[in-house]
Amino acid sequence: MCDHQGMTAFLHPFSYPGAPESDYVNIVRGEGALLWDDAGKQYIDGIASLWLCQVGHGRRELVDAVVSQAQQLATYNTFAPMTNSVAVRAADMIAERSPHPDGRVFLACSGSEAVDTALKLARLVPQRRGETDRQIIIRRTRGYHGTNFGGTTAQGLQLNREGWGDLVPHFVEVDPDDIEAAARVFAEHRDRVAAVITEPLQGAGGVWPPPDGYLEGLRRLCDDHGSLLIFDEVITAFGRLGHWFGSERYGVTPDLITFAKGVTSGYQPLSGVVMSKAVGDALSEGDHLLRHGYTYSGHPIACAAAIANIEVLEADNLLERARTIGQQFEAGLEALRSDGLINGWRGEAAIFAVDIDGDPVEVRNAGLERGVIYRPIGTALAMSPPLVTTDEQVATMIDTLADLLRR
Repeated sequence: MCDHQGMTAFLHPFSYPGAPESDYVNIVRGEGALLWDDAGKQYIDGIASLWLCQVGHGRRELVDAVVSQAQQLATYNTFAPMTNSVAVRAADMIAERSPHPDGRVFLACSGSEAVDTALKLARLVPQRRGETDRQIIIRRTRGYHGTNFGGTTAQGLQLNREGWGDLVPHFVEVDPDDIEAAARVFAEHRDRVAAVITEPLQGAGGVWPPPDGYLEGLRRLCDDHGSLLIFDEVITAFGRLGHWFGSERYGVTPDLITFAKGVTSGYQPLSGVVMSKAVGDALSEGDHLLRHGYTYSGHPIACAAAIANIEVLEADNLLERARTIGQQFEAGLEALRSDGLINGWRGEAAIFAVDIDGDPVEVRNAGLERGVIYRPIGTALAMSPPLVTTDEQVATMIDTLADLLRR
């Protein structure tokens, strides 16, 4: 137990390590889109934990699925020659709803693990074909791809890359909105480019939808140069954009798709990579042993949560609900912009950001006092509530923000 100025042994992520535990809000309960702290104060969860709690808090269906699976088989590895049927079913259900129903699905725990897996696969495929110089990964400024070594290197957020020493080699960053910048990198490096990694809609970098034609341009460049296109859909998959995958929303099919967060609505840690049939076939050629995996790949309890979560998303029609939430946000935020309370807004379905003149951290803190949770990102405030958030709760988020900004 750490007692240095009120600190505990728990080291919080993305935090000031010297901050005492008393600086934090202790969340103890959740139901739907609502949360309560240890003092009984109620909050609207305007960020779905971290873009992820699609089906809302306290869903009995997911809790029961987790408990039932734990009672039957809590854990066992899926390294050859072992398997479990719940992991197989979860992978099948994910693939069926993806752009690659005939592809393969690798399972892990965190979005960071999924990204590092996708990066490794993007280099492994050309290596197995004898293209040993094809190692360059193109990243976009503003991109966020987790915090493992590969994902940290792939980030287009410079501050998150600083201070760790040398990262992974052969990454090249391009302007996030200029397809010609990507074309110039391809022209310079040609058959050395293994892949491009991008979020369909950039999330933690500030909620930036893609410019018209940009994703199509990346797809075309990858096809022309024999490179792979990776969509990091840790945030955008499983309903956040009103579709199972953001690639469906934008009509562009990548070769590899990472997912996490919304696949279980955060009830259990699960992530993975959906790969095209071509990538899966390349891995299956010859007598090749995939020397990659995690202790918890295909963890039965996490997979049971994913199955129940997907069933709830379908039964409650939450993908359509995300689009309805988006319409309400668009109308409300446009009214704030017209009133001069915000400088602008961007986003769609159930993920938005607003640009403000004040300090977003101060506004976030004031929101906590009013019982609404927003997320400061750079100069903006982000909102991405659970897909079960009611019309009244969305209106409260918008009205509260307006009141805070008027002050």
